Amino acid sequence: MSDDIKMRVRHFFDRNSLDGFKLVVAVSGGPDSVCLLHLLSTLKDELGLTLHIAHLDHHLRGKESRADAEYVRGLADSLHIPVTIGQADVKAYREEKKLSLEEAAREMRYRFLAEVAGSFGMDAIVTGHTQNDNIETILLHIVRGSGTRGLVGLKPLTPRTIGNRRVNIVRPMLDITREETIEYCRQQGLEPRLDSSNLEMSPLRNKIRLELLPLLISYNSNIGGALLRLSANAEDELYYLDGQARELWNKAVSKNGDVITLDARALAGVSVAPLRQLLRLCLEQLPAGLKDIEYCHIEDILSLLGKPSGSRLDLPHGLVFWVGYDKYWLGKESELPCSYPQLDGEYQLTIPGITELSGWHVVANIVHAIDNGDNGLVAYMDADVVGKNLSVRTWKRGDRFQPLGMSCKKKLGEFMIDARIPRLWRRNIPVVVSSSGIVWLVGYRLDERFKVTSKTKRVLRLEFKRHD
Repeated sequence: MSDDIKMRVRHFFDRNSLDGFKLVVAVSGGPDSVCLLHLLSTLKDELGLTLHIAHLDHHLRGKESRADAEYVRGLADSLHIPVTIGQADVKAYREEKKLSLEEAAREMRYRFLAEVAGSFGMDAIVTGHTQNDNIETILLHIVRGSGTRGLVGLKPLTPRTIGNRRVNIVRPMLDITREETIEYCRQQGLEPRLDSSNLEMSPLRNKIRLELLPLLISYNSNIGGALLRLSANAEDELYYLDGQARELWNKAVSKNGDVITLDARALAGVSVAPLRQLLRLCLEQLPAGLKDIEYCHIEDILSLLGKPSGSRLDLPHGLVFWVGYDKYWLGKESELPCSYPQLDGEYQLTIPGITELSGWHVVANIVHAIDNGDNGLVAYMDADVVGKNLSVRTWKRGDRFQPLGMSCKKKLGEFMIDARIPRLWRRNIPVVVSSSGIVWLVGYRLDERFKVTSKTKRVLRLEFKRHD
């Protein structure tokens, strides 16, 4: 068995052109990581590898944790491989970040591994994840309600951004079972540590390993193989969808700093599946990546496509998805470009007719019916109440109006704050005014006094169109 596992790991490095790499080896002291370390130590000269062991004491199991660290240190000395032992207060980090204990430990562990890789100029981090870990991960994602991407599970090579560092995670043992690593350690005379917390039922992963998997095996003795086939099929489908998403990116997306702009017209009519992948791709390009982005966030963004200008969705890490007239933006609100062209001065509108403004032309018509499918840059009003003496300007301090649906007046500035209109946009939004006051904050709200009612005899339709 030892020679078979060694050959499989050797072939993994050949297939992925990893010969000569400088590797940080994550070693917990358990059978999987000890097996991996021993395999790499026997292959390092043959493959030209440079190894550096990294172990993080999470301070979660008292003397047991400290004994794990000393075990790894002794193992490193016996193999003549340099080692870095780190310390972490996972419980304090968990409280600070409001994470589960498992999530906090994982975040701190990978941050530590990335720091070790950066400090010693290493090419990648190599971990001892096995086929069992992959099966458990797929099940974990299913239980949590994952989309297709979660079904892929663990991948042998994964680039990640951790903090400000771009690192590669290498998993050479995803086709090796946990039982095989235990047997390898036995055959090599190794005595790995056993983590007592793996027997606790509180972490969800442990429940899956100790309860759910045995139950599923009672229904299908090869449930692991079935899940791995599902994973392979999901990966094939994602490869296709990712290709479509990249094509859409080239047609419809631009990135300026940490703001992503999407062309609404180029995305019109695109089916949902590639749109989901495109949105994930967009989020991946921002500093926080996909951290804390869940399936519901993607679906909520999809529900906004085609909505009126000014519609918005708040996302984790201070991100906003904002709907413009013919664009969508994704980024921090303070960095979003203005959706409205600059408008200087005051302009009299031709009614009926077309009025040319800087960045706009305004179409005014008398119509007989309201089209509810119009966008937010169209408004219908009682022509006889509003009159023909209409003009367009921008917001002035002290402006008040009676927003549609409200019984009293409100300061226009307060309305824009309550509507969460970005500060940089407010000075550019057109305001239609009459001798009776503000008629319409373009793109947002009509004044209650000018709405169409059952008594309306003539309907005035105003439409603002951006100059291309």
